[in-house]
Amino acid sequence: MIKVSVYRSDLTEIDHVFTDEEGRYVVAIGADERVTVRFDTHHSLTNAEDWQPSVIANTITSDGTSLDRCLLPTGQDFGAASSMDALNGYVIAAAVGEGEEYAATAVRRLAMLKQPDLVLQSLQQKLLDHFSEPPT
Repeated sequence: MIKVSVYRSDLTEIDHVFTDEEGRYVVAIGADERVTVRFDTHHSLTNAEDWQPSVIANTITSDGTSLDRCLLPTGQDFGAASSMDALNGYVIAAAVGEGEEYAATAVRRLAMLKQPDLVLQSLQQKLLDHFSEPPT
Protein backbone atom coordinates (compact mmCIF):
# COMPACT_ATOMS: atom_id res chain seq x y z
CA MET A 1 0.00 0.00 0.00
CA ILE A 2 2.70 2.47 -1.00
CA LYS A 3 1.26 5.46 -2.85
CA VAL A 4 2.91 5.93 -6.24
CA SER A 5 2.29 9.45 -7.61
CA VAL A 6 3.32 10.53 -11.10
CA TYR A 7 3.86 14.22 -11.92
CA ARG A 8 4.55 16.27 -15.04
CA SER A 9 7.55 18.60 -15.09
CA ASP A 10 5.40 21.42 -13.63
CA LEU A 11 4.46 19.05 -10.75
CA THR A 12 0.84 18.65 -11.73
CA GLU A 13 -0.22 15.14 -10.81
CA ILE A 14 -0.92 12.87 -13.75
CA ASP A 15 -2.13 9.94 -11.67
CA HIS A 16 -1.53 8.00 -8.48
CA VAL A 17 -2.04 4.36 -7.56
CA PHE A 18 -1.26 2.13 -4.59
CA THR A 19 0.97 -0.92 -4.66
CA ASP A 20 -0.53 -4.33 -4.03
CA GLU A 21 0.56 -6.71 -1.26
CA GLU A 22 3.63 -7.74 -3.28
CA GLY A 23 4.57 -4.13 -3.98
CA ARG A 24 3.50 -4.17 -7.62
CA TYR A 25 1.73 -1.31 -9.34
CA VAL A 26 0.78 -0.15 -12.83
CA VAL A 27 0.28 3.42 -14.01
CA ALA A 28 -0.83 4.16 -17.58
CA ILE A 29 1.15 7.14 -18.91
CA GLY A 30 1.73 8.12 -22.52
CA ALA A 31 5.07 7.11 -24.03
CA ASP A 32 7.96 9.59 -24.20
CA GLU A 33 6.66 11.81 -21.42
CA ARG A 34 9.16 13.20 -18.89
CA VAL A 35 7.82 12.50 -15.42
CA THR A 36 8.74 12.50 -11.73
CA VAL A 37 7.53 9.58 -9.64
CA ARG A 38 7.15 9.75 -5.84
CA PHE A 39 6.79 6.66 -3.67
CA ASP A 40 5.38 7.37 -0.22
CA THR A 41 3.13 5.96 2.46
CA HIS A 42 -0.39 7.30 2.83
CA HIS A 43 -1.00 9.04 6.17
CA SER A 44 -4.03 6.84 6.92
CA LEU A 45 -2.08 3.56 6.98
CA THR A 46 -1.21 2.02 10.32
CA ASN A 47 2.43 1.75 9.20
CA ALA A 48 2.59 5.22 7.61
CA GLU A 49 5.50 6.23 9.81
CA ASP A 50 7.57 3.11 9.10
CA TRP A 51 9.02 4.23 5.74
CA GLN A 52 10.69 7.29 4.22
CA PRO A 53 9.57 8.49 0.77
CA SER A 54 11.55 8.07 -2.43
CA VAL A 55 11.65 9.93 -5.75
CA ILE A 56 12.66 9.22 -9.32
CA ALA A 57 12.91 12.52 -11.19
CA ASN A 58 13.09 13.24 -14.90
CA THR A 59 12.47 9.76 -16.22
CA ILE A 60 11.09 9.30 -19.72
CA THR A 61 8.21 6.87 -20.05
CA SER A 62 8.03 4.07 -22.58
CA ASP A 63 5.81 1.06 -23.18
CA GLY A 64 7.61 -0.97 -20.55
CA THR A 65 9.24 1.46 -18.14
CA SER A 66 9.82 -0.44 -14.92
CA LEU A 67 10.54 1.58 -11.77
CA ASP A 68 11.46 -0.35 -8.67
CA ARG A 69 12.27 1.31 -5.36
CA CYS A 70 13.35 0.12 -1.98
CA LEU A 71 12.11 2.58 0.63
CA LEU A 72 14.33 3.48 3.56
CA PRO A 73 12.87 2.20 6.84
CA THR A 74 12.30 5.04 9.33
CA GLY A 75 15.04 5.20 11.94
CA GLN A 76 17.59 3.35 9.80
CA ASP A 77 20.60 4.68 7.92
CA PHE A 78 21.66 3.24 4.59
CA GLY A 79 24.03 6.11 3.82
CA ALA A 80 23.94 9.62 2.45
CA ALA A 81 22.30 8.73 -0.89
CA SER A 82 19.30 7.06 0.80
CA SER A 83 18.86 9.98 3.19
CA MET A 84 19.05 12.47 0.30
CA ASP A 85 16.47 10.42 -1.62
CA ALA A 86 14.11 10.62 1.37
CA LEU A 87 14.63 14.39 1.63
CA ASN A 88 13.76 14.70 -2.06
CA GLY A 89 10.53 12.83 -1.38
CA TYR A 90 9.60 15.43 1.23
CA VAL A 91 10.63 18.29 -1.10
CA ILE A 92 8.18 17.03 -3.74
CA ALA A 93 5.48 16.55 -1.07
CA ALA A 94 5.99 20.16 0.07
CA ALA A 95 5.97 21.44 -3.52
CA VAL A 96 2.69 19.70 -4.42
CA GLY A 97 1.00 20.88 -1.23
CA GLU A 98 0.34 17.71 0.72
CA GLY A 99 -2.21 18.45 3.46
CA GLU A 100 -2.25 18.61 7.24
CA GLU A 101 -2.70 14.87 7.65
CA TYR A 102 0.48 14.22 5.67
CA ALA A 103 2.38 16.89 7.58
CA ALA A 104 1.89 15.15 10.92
CA THR A 105 3.48 11.89 9.74
CA ALA A 106 6.13 13.76 7.75
CA VAL A 107 7.38 15.59 10.85
CA ARG A 108 7.75 12.39 12.83
CA ARG A 109 9.52 10.57 9.96
CA LEU A 110 11.77 13.53 9.09
CA ALA A 111 12.87 13.86 12.70
CA MET A 112 14.36 10.35 12.50
CA LEU A 113 16.58 11.03 9.44
CA LYS A 114 20.29 11.43 10.07
CA GLN A 115 22.01 13.72 7.58
CA PRO A 116 25.80 13.51 7.11
CA ASP A 117 26.52 17.19 6.43
CA LEU A 118 25.38 20.71 7.29
CA VAL A 119 23.73 21.43 3.93
CA LEU A 120 21.48 18.37 4.20
CA GLN A 121 20.82 19.07 7.88
CA SER A 122 19.74 22.58 6.91
CA LEU A 123 17.38 21.25 4.23
CA GLN A 124 15.96 18.74 6.70
CA GLN A 125 15.31 21.54 9.20
CA LYS A 126 13.58 23.68 6.56
CA LEU A 127 11.33 20.75 5.70
CA LEU A 128 10.58 20.13 9.38
CA ASP A 129 9.70 23.81 9.74
CA HIS A 130 7.50 23.69 6.63
CA PHE A 131 5.51 20.65 7.75
CA SER A 132 5.28 21.94 11.34
CA GLU A 133 3.73 25.28 10.35
CA PRO A 134 -0.01 25.57 10.82
CA PRO A 135 -1.83 26.03 7.49
CA THR A 136 -2.63 29.58 6.49
